[in-house]
Amino acid sequence: MTARPRLLFVTGKLAEPALRRVLDDLAPRAGFEPHVAVLNITVAALMTTAWVARRLAVPEGTERVILPGYCRGELEDVRAAAGVPVERGPKDLRDLPEYFGKAGGPPPGYGAFDIEILAEINHAPRKDRAAVLAEARRYRDGGADVIDLGCDPGATWGGVGECVSALRAEGFRVSIDSFDPLEVEAALAAGAELVLSVNGTNLEHARGWKDRFPLVEVVATPDTPADFDSLERTAAQLTDWGVKHRLDPILEPIGFGFAASLGRYLEARKRFPGAEIMMGVGNLTELTDVDTAGVNVLLAGFCQELGIRSVLTTEVINWARSAVKEFDLARRLVRHAVAEKVLPKRLEPNLVMLRDPKVYEQGEAALAELAARVTDKNYRVFAERGEIHVLNGSVYLRGADPFEVFDQLLAADPALDASHAFYLGYEFSKAVTALTLGKSYTQDQALRWGFLTVPEKSHRGGTT
Repeated sequence: MTARPRLLFVTGKLAEPALRRVLDDLAPRAGFEPHVAVLNITVAALMTTAWVARRLAVPEGTERVILPGYCRGELEDVRAAAGVPVERGPKDLRDLPEYFGKAGGPPPGYGAFDIEILAEINHAPRKDRAAVLAEARRYRDGGADVIDLGCDPGATWGGVGECVSALRAEGFRVSIDSFDPLEVEAALAAGAELVLSVNGTNLEHARGWKDRFPLVEVVATPDTPADFDSLERTAAQLTDWGVKHRLDPILEPIGFGFAASLGRYLEARKRFPGAEIMMGVGNLTELTDVDTAGVNVLLAGFCQELGIRSVLTTEVINWARSAVKEFDLARRLVRHAVAEKVLPKRLEPNLVMLRDPKVYEQGEAALAELAARVTDKNYRVFAERGEIHVLNGSVYLRGADPFEVFDQLLAADPALDASHAFYLGYEFSKAVTALTLGKSYTQDQALRWGFLTVPEKSHRGGTT
């Protein structure tokens, strides 16, 4: 039997019991033998590598040393003293399972997808070339596969060909969203590959496009959303002419036929079992007063189960400003769920943005113990069970109203200077946000907002 590697975890007095509990559960699953070095310091976050190097005794046979994530300084100081590899662990010891790859989450191979994203640049004729290219790059960074140029009815866009050429020069795939045959032909000549859309009003032009651009593909739509028969007629004619096409029965907004439109997608798959189908998801994400991530996941799941392999989306209204990235994450989640026949749960934390998957709390007893044992002047801030908790070696205050807590703090510490007051006000604000939304709060760390999280630099140092 192969011996398990011996790992030495360094901590302070307060965190020792919690660390041992985590390691008792984690070590058998992660395959290591844990040892704990409790140094003579109350709070591990106040350690420095130079301080640790002077005090750490490394047991024989240790293969790695894991320092607390907040331990500041050069790791080489500890490596030289310990004689074995040294690394910083996570800032919160409860994240050790994730650090060792044992926190659940996406399994090996997770992330494949088979739904194509078309991202529409709305009112493209009104934008200059630089603006179009910038928006296209942003969409591509978010996961878009095709850039759709949304044209305006009325005057023909004379610059459409040059715009398509500029996009193609940067490696973009391009579709053209127009019923103007002159715009469509200019876009196809410049390298566009897909035409949105073709119905009974412009069907005849599709035959000519096929003759001039043999690889062209079009999106067939009904003449009016509820007229499924017209979609069938258009699709039959395109098939006769040999024009490659995909079907879009048209998703309608809530209150304007949403449920019936979903039924038409089901009917399209029933009548055309082998057809490519597209869905324009913007009629829900752009036209519903709700954050879009959940909407995108639900629609992605519908598409995945039904074999709808392309979607059209956009980011016009502010609440949909990250819709492309949301759908990119959603299509990976739902493909795995459908392919592996597992629930789409605990697989994609980046889509849980408003609240957190799990809220960590110290608990009443742990905070009371911390308040009793801390002796220094550094303030610690916690947010749990509906209250802000702030404590140091001389004070422990708690309350639901940050202004009242701060007034009490000023009374207890009249010498509190402006920089410390600003720092605590900032942390109190984050704490209240976490309490309001049901999020985990950790002092000096950014609140978690899924893929929108912006890492935060600690401003506490050793002085607050």
